[in-house]
Amino acid sequence: MNYNNLQKIKTFGQSIWLDYIRRDMIVSGELRRLINDDGIRGMTSNPSIFEKAIAESDIYDRDIRDLVLKKKDIKEIYETISQRDVQKAADEFRSLYNKTNCTDGYVSLEVNPHLAHDTKGTIDEARRLWAKLNRPNVLIKVPATTEGLPAIRQLISEGINVNVTLLFGLTRYRQVIKAYITGIKDRIGQGKPVKNIASVASFFLSRIDALIDPMEAEFLALGGEKAHFATKIRGQVAISSAKIAYNIYKETFESEQFIKLGALPQKLLWASTRPKNPEYSDIKYIEALIGPNTINTITLETLEAYRDHGEPAPQLEVDIKQAFWVMSELPEVGINIKKIIRKLEKDGIIKFIKSFDNLMEALA
Repeated sequence: MNYNNLQKIKTFGQSIWLDYIRRDMIVSGELRRLINDDGIRGMTSNPSIFEKAIAESDIYDRDIRDLVLKKKDIKEIYETISQRDVQKAADEFRSLYNKTNCTDGYVSLEVNPHLAHDTKGTIDEARRLWAKLNRPNVLIKVPATTEGLPAIRQLISEGINVNVTLLFGLTRYRQVIKAYITGIKDRIGQGKPVKNIASVASFFLSRIDALIDPMEAEFLALGGEKAHFATKIRGQVAISSAKIAYNIYKETFESEQFIKLGALPQKLLWASTRPKNPEYSDIKYIEALIGPNTINTITLETLEAYRDHGEPAPQLEVDIKQAFWVMSELPEVGINIKKIIRKLEKDGIIKFIKSFDNLMEALA
């Protein structure tokens, strides 16, 4: 069978999900074509995506008008529109979800980003969205904030699928794993089934390099030993972090201790995979991170680029020693990775809140 470049990725055990959703691509059959012809195996959404989909097109005008006539407020209009899209997309992926025994075929919807630091609010909203969507193959997106961790545990214990989003650092990743596994154990302790509960941990990649690269550029300009280190590290921090995260994933979810629980592993998902730096390859964050039991969520532009000139190969476990070296050398060029990660998380939440608020203004 002749596979295109996107389809070949699946032969190495990785699933490609689309980081995009819009009503017309679902009803026109375009999504079905992407599933059949390109092997797309899931879909993610966020406030930025819905902002563009709703504010920059007229395809939702009739829905908006009908909901206004029903005296719905702005938030209710947004939720109705977004939930309908997610439900329709989930229905398109349902056969794949069934065929893969709940390991693929998911669509994500995010809780209100204003709740990023509100544990109870996140839990309540996630419960409500899960009930409203009423599909087994949806994931509720919860940010990997300190306040998000207990929410993740609670939701998993209730059998609610969770996409842990805005994840940047390895320390926080270990905390996310703990929240997931503890939630699974809580549910087992209640005598309830766990085999079909799904969760993914979404590492945001390009934003890491976008923030660090300018710092490294300063050392490159100075020359000397630090410039030498900066040359080797430049553009490698996100990929190195991802490779180490995968090493942690394997140690945890391939262990006998976890396997005995009878639950699905919490897959790693590579997000924010469109490079911010125009000097980098447009498929940089796909090519280097292909490996078993992982997911890469990509934009339509990146999808088309990879279909055109991707060269899939299992690279995720290549040069793992180099990845550890890169992370260990960051202090040598004055980079405090913990401080960087805190800033990335804070900025990510602000960005999602801004997109959400812009969408509310556009609907108003």
